[in-house]
Amino acid sequence: MVDKEDSNGGFKLWAQHVREVAFQIEDVMDEYKLYHVPVAQHQQQQGLMASLSRIAHMVQTVKRQLRAASKIGDIKTSVNEIKERSERYGFNTLQRVPGENYNEPIDPPMGLHFVDSEAIVGIDSSQQELARRLADAELKRTIVSVVGMGGVGKTTLVKKAFDDEIMVGQFDCHAWITVSQSYRVEVLLRTMMKQMYESRKQSPPVRVDTMDGVELISICRDYLYDKRYIVVFDDVWNEDFWRHIEHALLDNNKGSKILITRSMNTAEFCKKSSLVHVHNLEPLPLEQAQELLRRTAFQYDEDKQCPEELNGLTFELVKRCEGLPLAVVAIGGLLATKGKDVGQWKRLLDSLSAELDSSPHLSYVKQILSFSYYDLPYHLKGCFLFMGMFPEDYPISCKRLIRMWIAEGFVKGKHGMTLEEFAMTYLSELINRSLVQVSVIDSIGDVRNCQLHGLMREVVVSKSKELRFIQTCPENLSNHDRVARHLSICNKSNNFPMVVGNYQTHSAIFFDIEELPKSFCFLLFTKFKLLKELDFEGVPLTYIPEELGNLFNLKYLSIRDTKVKKLPRSIGKLHKLQTLDLKRSFVSELPVEINMLFNLQYLVAYYKDKQSINGINSLKGMKLYSNFGSLESLEKLYEVDLDAYSGGNFFRELARLKQLRKLCITKLKSENGNALCDAIQQMIHLQSLRISSIKEEELLHLHTMSSPPVFLRCLRLLGILMKLPGWIYELRNLTKLTLEWSRISDDSLQILGVLPNLLFFWIFEGYRGAQLHFNKNHFKKLKDLRLCWLNDLKRLIIDEGSLTLVEHLELGPSPQLEELPATISHLKCLKTLLFNNMPMESVQKLLPNGGSDHWKVRHIPNIYFLYFTVKGAQHETYKLGDSRLLEFLS
Repeated sequence: MVDKEDSNGGFKLWAQHVREVAFQIEDVMDEYKLYHVPVAQHQQQQGLMASLSRIAHMVQTVKRQLRAASKIGDIKTSVNEIKERSERYGFNTLQRVPGENYNEPIDPPMGLHFVDSEAIVGIDSSQQELARRLADAELKRTIVSVVGMGGVGKTTLVKKAFDDEIMVGQFDCHAWITVSQSYRVEVLLRTMMKQMYESRKQSPPVRVDTMDGVELISICRDYLYDKRYIVVFDDVWNEDFWRHIEHALLDNNKGSKILITRSMNTAEFCKKSSLVHVHNLEPLPLEQAQELLRRTAFQYDEDKQCPEELNGLTFELVKRCEGLPLAVVAIGGLLATKGKDVGQWKRLLDSLSAELDSSPHLSYVKQILSFSYYDLPYHLKGCFLFMGMFPEDYPISCKRLIRMWIAEGFVKGKHGMTLEEFAMTYLSELINRSLVQVSVIDSIGDVRNCQLHGLMREVVVSKSKELRFIQTCPENLSNHDRVARHLSICNKSNNFPMVVGNYQTHSAIFFDIEELPKSFCFLLFTKFKLLKELDFEGVPLTYIPEELGNLFNLKYLSIRDTKVKKLPRSIGKLHKLQTLDLKRSFVSELPVEINMLFNLQYLVAYYKDKQSINGINSLKGMKLYSNFGSLESLEKLYEVDLDAYSGGNFFRELARLKQLRKLCITKLKSENGNALCDAIQQMIHLQSLRISSIKEEELLHLHTMSSPPVFLRCLRLLGILMKLPGWIYELRNLTKLTLEWSRISDDSLQILGVLPNLLFFWIFEGYRGAQLHFNKNHFKKLKDLRLCWLNDLKRLIIDEGSLTLVEHLELGPSPQLEELPATISHLKCLKTLLFNNMPMESVQKLLPNGGSDHWKVRHIPNIYFLYFTVKGAQHETYKLGDSRLLEFLS
């Protein structure tokens, strides 16, 4: 509603009051649950002290109930005031018009999507790709979906193609329809039909303006029956748009094309009935963005040249825009009014955030980006705004983000999926809507890190402040009547703000903290009793006080990358805790009270052991105690030091953790292999498994597993195997396999080639054979192959038709390897070839210096880099054909 009434300041003020009262209601409920202990719990205790305890509890309970009653009375008063004000000003928020969708925002003003095509630069390659798609010989109806964040130039790109008379001339008829967010199907069909007829210089049917939807679809199908057509639907927001329109656009095997801009979700919807090609339009590289800014800023200059003294400022400005063409053109237009005054350019750079809100030249940039936020369904808005907790340009770990979403309650459960799995669908939708950028993808194609475009983050921060959703520090918190729901503290100085009055914050996260004052820590653990999330990652924190147990609402606690060595026993009181992240802290022994955290889903604790940094157990895991099997909600347990365990039957307890998705066990002894296999067979949901033996010479006895977890995707085994366990070949979903110190000497590796989904295979001191043969049609999906420290390997054979999709190949050190196979030239997808720690003479044998045309690798069509770490020399990287490489090899 606020989005719809964007220009109404009175409505915004009223809505803010509603929101604050809603927060108060939530807080009162939380406080009541926080202190309400069932009487039965006290009645279980006996004796005089127990009686006194019950009396004291009853007195405290009465006091709290009186306080709660007083607050509820104040809330009732506020609610009545809200109701009276809404009636006085005629807001009528409860009066709903049948059929109206209140989640739909207003439509963007026409014309704001367009960037002048004469001014745009850097889209040549995208334009050529789009032209190739439109001109291809495919006869089936094809949809080309051009996606990307707002202002990236989707409409401009498609318009340039549509305005090309030669391109459009390949089709019998054409139409361009701009789709509003509140479109009506009949209006779209009428507009399309009229344009189709007009493109052939024909008059549309007389009754076209009075036809209903069914008649329009019928006449459209009849008209297009024998025609090759092209239609552009620009600015499609609704993912079910295609369901309303597809039957009118006949698939007549004439090679017709449909272009859709904006929505990735619409493209996914279209795949059910059409061929779909998705073209993801990215922001411009900084050099091209700088050229666009110069061209726009000096378009009315006589010489149209940027003075030397302004070049640095143009670069800084486009850097702030992160290559977004709409913003670059808008800033260029504003700079065109300022001449070549360095001072004015510098002032604009320093105040760019404020100018985006206030300047009529720039405010529409933020307005266009805001429409993507307004279009989000309600359940995604909180998730999206929460990303404003992270600093600008900060690489956000996807796993960290979604666990925080879950703790805050943004993600509701769905039958058949864990909360993490369901939360990942939320993140995928934000990515598909081009609101979130992917920054890191791992070796098996999973998104690891993401981030917000700088200008999109400006929208998030602005909206969060308006809603009092996030407060970033250093701000003086005492100046606010209410501290925001979420607190993001980024403070390189030691001037921490004092918080007074209100402590209703739900989450606190810290960045770039050089020192955390004890006074602030005391406030956190004693006053902020409604905290659900506390993230100290990277903070120079050395201890966690016993008062941690006061935070009964806490669901997420991270002390990753801190100097904390011990957890207080009071952690056992945090019965709502879901995530406990101790990664790379110095905590190795958990208090026995950890076994009382029945809702715990994520438990990770390990750090690098400097005494065995290059050994099989370079990471020191956690020590658990008896009865840890009570943690039956655990989905991730990483890493458990089996040698440090004290108590009853470890494997009987482990078998109780049937919800595990990820497990790491270290320091396994050979005689315990069978028991571990039996326990793992109980974990039917397991997706990732890492097992290491107690020492490099210890045999990993893992051959007795008759029913391995069928959903296992990642497997890492560290220790002597001699022969691969037979159950590995049953892992049809396995995508990543790592074998270290395995010392396999038979041909059992050959069978791995038939695993249908294997993408990553790394073997480290894992093979004792003299010959390694990759057979034809094996490893069909493999993209990353690493053959490291195979000291006995003399011959590598790669059949033609094997390793066809490999992009990264790493070899060495293998001092006895005689030469690269000639068939390496058949690896058409290979981009990177790495020789690791190889003697100079071995490199010269593998790449004989007969001139670049004679190198075997020279004939690999897509190879770009050779990497060498030559024994006794520094690491060097060479682009293939680089004269330095020729000199090096000679």
